[in-house]
Amino acid sequence: MQEPVLKESDFNKFSHYVYDMCGINLHGGKKQLVKARLGKILRQRAFRSFSQYYDHVVNDKSGSELILLLDSISTNLTYFFREPAHFDFLRKRTLPEIMKSKDRSSRDNCLRFWSAGCSSGEEPYSIAMTISEALDNREKWQFKILATDLSTRVLTTAGSGIYEKMKIEKIPYELRKRYFQKGDNKWKGYFRVKRQMRDKICFRRLNFRDNFHFREPFDVIFCRNVMIYFDSPTKEILVGKFFRNLANGGYFFIGHAESLTGLEHQFKYIQPSIYQKV
Repeated sequence: MQEPVLKESDFNKFSHYVYDMCGINLHGGKKQLVKARLGKILRQRAFRSFSQYYDHVVNDKSGSELILLLDSISTNLTYFFREPAHFDFLRKRTLPEIMKSKDRSSRDNCLRFWSAGCSSGEEPYSIAMTISEALDNREKWQFKILATDLSTRVLTTAGSGIYEKMKIEKIPYELRKRYFQKGDNKWKGYFRVKRQMRDKICFRRLNFRDNFHFREPFDVIFCRNVMIYFDSPTKEILVGKFFRNLANGGYFFIGHAESLTGLEHQFKYIQPSIYQKV
């Protein structure tokens, strides 16, 4: 059977549809990626053409085909303690500052974090370990982490907290010992994040295109290496949503390769890739 050809017209239809549904900008340089990832779906499910598959997705009223499409074209590259300077800043400056502020102005003893674009879970678990190590008075302070992603596929991995040995090898031994359980029998070669850490994190699917508003603001929001997939107007809208859902004095972390330069926003620049709501 001849491999289906991704015509320019088909690519444009997928590109516009994905942009409308979630804001991801599939520009011309992504054509080969789209062809490879969607081609796999065509082969597995016997679609004769990209056009036929497009019609199938658009006409599916359940929304499940759209989720599969977005899962397929999403790129999820991450690892534990990625961009470690952020976790140092979180431990040395952000946490002490926020706890001091809460001590001074309210009875609130809960620290609230959001890992926006959490992929397969390495980021929120890294945040949880950092907080846990930094808290001297664990009886006084509680913390909660919301971890969201567009992809249901990676959220399944994240929620399980199970990782191959190679994924955790760079984590310091003491942290591995404290926060991971070693698998045996059929799980030999795998490690699982211990329950006390998993219980701190709520994993949920969230589309940044949605009009989201949370009941309680977050003290810290991580949205790293996600906005590189969006165009400037989409980034600007999203940054405004993050600002509205961050507490006064809260911190906003983006990827080291990212910047808010050129976007209209209300954040105060602290240092490269770190901003604050003041």
